[in-house]
Amino acid sequence: MQTRLYSHIAMLGAAPETRGSIATVVEGYRAHGLFKRWPISYIATSCDGSLAEKGLLAARAVRELGALLAQHRRAVVHVHAASGAGFWREAAFMGAAFAAGCPVVLQLHGNGFDPAIRWFLERATLVCVPCESMRGWVRSVARHVDVVLAPPPVAVAAVPELAAKPNLVLFLGRLEAKKGIYDLLDAVAGLRAAVPDVRLVCAGDGDRIGVARYAERLGIADAVKFTGWVGPSGKRALLEHAAAFALPSYDEALPVSLVEAMSAGIPVVASPTGGIAEVVADGASGFLVAPGDRSGLERALRRLLIDRELGARMGKAARETAKARFAPERALAVLENLYAALGAIALDERSGEREQFPLKKAA
Repeated sequence: MQTRLYSHIAMLGAAPETRGSIATVVEGYRAHGLFKRWPISYIATSCDGSLAEKGLLAARAVRELGALLAQHRRAVVHVHAASGAGFWREAAFMGAAFAAGCPVVLQLHGNGFDPAIRWFLERATLVCVPCESMRGWVRSVARHVDVVLAPPPVAVAAVPELAAKPNLVLFLGRLEAKKGIYDLLDAVAGLRAAVPDVRLVCAGDGDRIGVARYAERLGIADAVKFTGWVGPSGKRALLEHAAAFALPSYDEALPVSLVEAMSAGIPVVASPTGGIAEVVADGASGFLVAPGDRSGLERALRRLLIDRELGARMGKAARETAKARFAPERALAVLENLYAALGAIALDERSGEREQFPLKKAA
């Protein structure tokens, strides 16, 4: 770790309200005071919209980062990156930070990263990941990298208790085969014999037409609703009414949507992939079902919908897990301790005032 004092932090990532975990995590940081306690300038490098809109935003981000580095000479540069083309966009900003001699904190979101990013992993001062499975992957690619576990900040949701929740299963994610959506449709079709009024709400973008056609072939089109991507308020409304959350994905890191469902006290049925198996205790806070096991998925959902006492117990356990592991004060403490260790100066320390927000040790 460096000991030189840095007067500024440049944080780069998705624009607010952009779809994906980066905007959600950054908004959690902002909402719970990280930007008030540290001298952070947030630079949006990506957004939803047309290619022209994305290009204009990227060009503005280049100018903003250049101006910030020229003004502060050296700063801590904290980059949020997802896999695929998005990573290589952020790579250009990391290259500029390396050239300026700035310490770079690289925070990875999701999975599916190419081992070709090794060059950037090895040159980053720190790499932050959401779960142990991702930490293992990073170290398999770049053995000597300093990798830190940085859980997403998710507050325990204040979800009103309904007298009787409908038999509603909620899916939050992209509509594509690797997320297990077709397996989930098969499970719902098989479930109708035991739970005739079961409903599935699919909240997310992707191949909506293909998924809807498959539901029609199964004869359950009337039981499936598509909302498209939903923002925070729409998500809260869905969580209020869901009796179970399903994510039978084939490959994940640690989906923020799953943690949000757990924080709302909803029992989950998910695949034990990536970090999911690290947070969902099978039979206690939810059920873990192997990817592609459609009959197992159906059985797990049937148990939760028919035995509501079981669902309530699992939902309570899920909420307690989310509170213990993903509370904002715990998640932010990780970053604040990292910033301090790198030599960044908190705002209250710069003014000479007594520190009002002491750093908390993350277990």
